[in-house]
Amino acid sequence: MIRLPLLRDDAPEAFPDPARALAEPNGLLAFGGDLSPRRLLAAYRQGIFPWFNEGEPILWWSPDPRCVFLTARLRPNRSLRRQLRGKDWTVTVDRAFRAVMEACAAPRPGQRGTWIGPAMIEAYAALHAQGHAHSVEVWAGARLVGGIYGVAVGRLFCGESMFSAESGGSKLALCALARRLRGWGFPLIDAQVGNPHLLALGAVEIPRGAFLAQARALADQPCDDVPWHGAAPLHAAELLRQDATA
Repeated sequence: MIRLPLLRDDAPEAFPDPARALAEPNGLLAFGGDLSPRRLLAAYRQGIFPWFNEGEPILWWSPDPRCVFLTARLRPNRSLRRQLRGKDWTVTVDRAFRAVMEACAAPRPGQRGTWIGPAMIEAYAALHAQGHAHSVEVWAGARLVGGIYGVAVGRLFCGESMFSAESGGSKLALCALARRLRGWGFPLIDAQVGNPHLLALGAVEIPRGAFLAQARALADQPCDDVPWHGAAPLHAAELLRQDATA
């Protein structure tokens, strides 16, 4: 029988030590609580995130190892450049946060459901309204063809999910996010749990302890100067050209 701590309703910032997380399933730490902005921000600051299916209690995780993208290394590869050749796509920031979340929530082929249910969408939309959650959108004209969203705490960005409506859409969104974050002093993107797809995109896995130490230091850094809402649109060709010469 799995025994997990139950989060208290009157202590939204209190979480168990991630070192107490289960080895199987990897990283399961606690259950219960709510998805209030205060609790979510406290969780991300401590290297913890919610992940559960509709109909389940809220489950909180801190896996070991941790999967991350290093923003200094994450650039469009040769395959993505071929995919985007001739595409007149534009990349924006925080122009369609809810639309990106809803697209990420749509079940993929072969999936029976999604972990991004209505409660998650409303919770992260509230974080976005407060300036803590952000999205990168890829547009073909007026049509949304890719995107990624996540949570920023200090100089730590925690990626949550991404989607493609056309081949290359999510990869371009990820590379565009990394380019923005590099310029703003964010050294990594937390990708949470590794899988072959993320590793093929350039993610690496690091020990949980090393991640937590870095994440807590980054979360404590000031971020008032980060211009999420002032970021100008970027054409895909411009991004590819600039990253090729960097």
